[in-house]
Amino acid sequence: MEKAKIYFTNLRATGDRSLPQKLCKLLERAGMMDMDLQGKFTAVKIHFGELGNLAYLRPNYAKVVVDALKEMGAMPFLTDCNTLYVGTRRNALEHLETAYLNGFSPLQTGCHVIIGDGLVGNDHVAVPIEGELLQEALIGRAIMDAEAVISMTHFKAHECTGIGGVLKNLGMGCGSTAGKRVMHNDGKPAVNEDACIGCGKCASQCAHGAISFHGEKKRRKAFIDHEKCVGCGRCVGVCRDMAAIGGPGSSFDALNKKISEYALAVVQNRPHFHISFVMDLSPYCDCHPENDAPLIADVGIFAGFDPVALDQACADACNKMERLPGTCLDGRPHTGDLFHDTHPTTDWRIGVQHAEKIGLGTTAYELIEV
Repeated sequence: MEKAKIYFTNLRATGDRSLPQKLCKLLERAGMMDMDLQGKFTAVKIHFGELGNLAYLRPNYAKVVVDALKEMGAMPFLTDCNTLYVGTRRNALEHLETAYLNGFSPLQTGCHVIIGDGLVGNDHVAVPIEGELLQEALIGRAIMDAEAVISMTHFKAHECTGIGGVLKNLGMGCGSTAGKRVMHNDGKPAVNEDACIGCGKCASQCAHGAISFHGEKKRRKAFIDHEKCVGCGRCVGVCRDMAAIGGPGSSFDALNKKISEYALAVVQNRPHFHISFVMDLSPYCDCHPENDAPLIADVGIFAGFDPVALDQACADACNKMERLPGTCLDGRPHTGDLFHDTHPTTDWRIGVQHAEKIGLGTTAYELIEV
């Protein structure tokens, strides 16, 4: 397969060239402006951020993309689907309020927000796919009703998948609540009782009542009921003592593969384009109600038509960076893979390689600086 062209701009700015202007130039050079989107409903997939988390993308970047799409004659809307876990985006009303509070209102971005899978996350389309693990994907109906898809991704580390890139933004992000349950159901976390201090943070984040405690008050330990657990991984992310751990490696491998197959369902048979922002690279997903210190300095913005090559290019760029002091990586070994060192039970390459295998794109790319 021919190498994919991935376009990149750094975050240096001058008095006559701001970051929004650089982003607009990047979109032009990468070919988004050449897409035929006249009169087409265009879903702009973005993460609106959980309340309390400040690492999500600024709405100013969304406005640049929306304005460019409008100039092309498209009819864009910002979108995301509801979540599985306790938080401020589990139903459409709270999700919309969170989006607006975080700056993604029509006045600031120039377009409306539509929650892709409806009021309580059950409005989806069963999209046929030829996957290794799945034969259909449950994708938010509003996203499938669109005629084109543009993704805007805050690239970061992730406690279940290693990286949170384009594939995860598309696959997990566009899956309905039921679809998210399908993707997660191979991964069942367990508790390392030697490390557990019984603080209760994991239970506060569990939307399904799967976590209970046993033992005396000062020695109580968490227990995860796998009959109730959907494998969302929130307990893994919130546990600062690393007592809530992922299941066998194959579980996270299966999750990565399912996400890639869901991403295929989202983009197959229609125009799509992708933008990744490698900045504020937090160790955890933007779904957390907090963001920890960034692991590396900001890198820049990447864009292209191939979501697989884009994730590969962003991960490669991050692994070339020096790690910042004062992060969760302090005192941990350096293996050369930033994301594995951050979450040792994950392997981000599984998802990227699987996406290449099922025909979603290629890991081979040519990086073109703008």
